[in-house]
Amino acid sequence: MEAIRASGIEFSVFFYNPNIRPKKEYELRKQENIRFAEKHSIPFIDADYDLDNWFKSAKGLELEQERDIQCTMCSDMRFERMAMYAHENSFDTVSSALGISRWKNIEQINDSGLRTASHYPPLTYLTYNWRTKGGSERMPEISKGKNFYMQEYCRCAYSLRDTNKWRMENGRGKIKLGENYYGS
Repeated sequence: MEAIRASGIEFSVFFYNPNIRPKKEYELRKQENIRFAEKHSIPFIDADYDLDNWFKSAKGLELEQERDIQCTMCSDMRFERMAMYAHENSFDTVSSALGISRWKNIEQINDSGLRTASHYPPLTYLTYNWRTKGGSERMPEISKGKNFYMQEYCRCAYSLRDTNKWRMENGRGKIKLGENYYGS
């Protein structure tokens, strides 16, 4: 958002994350997005917490690995909702900052965005590697400096399960929900 603002592009934040579990984690992440958007006068669009639909879509994918078919399903579902909203509200371009996360495969994210936008001509999906030009380093710097909440797993129940399993196998405690992994 910092880079987009600096470019002079007018944009809105579209928040649709039915995958985030548990609800406490969802609310924490949503409030951080709202806080940033309000601070910078960026319109915030809340698409609500469609958890039952997400679990229905994820049925049968519970044991897939991070960045696999389950993540594609999740991205497709979320991009579809965003693209439909954009189309219905006369936006001409959509994008996502999901690719800046080290938990995500940027090609998978961009493929999902391009595929979904193609269902709503003339909507365009802007691909951009947010990790370049210091983006990967800037994200935690901003988060620490502004005391933004960040957690150490992607977001869904399966990611939390698998991250906790890895942490326990490597002598680290389970993730404590609501605690910022930066320690602030």
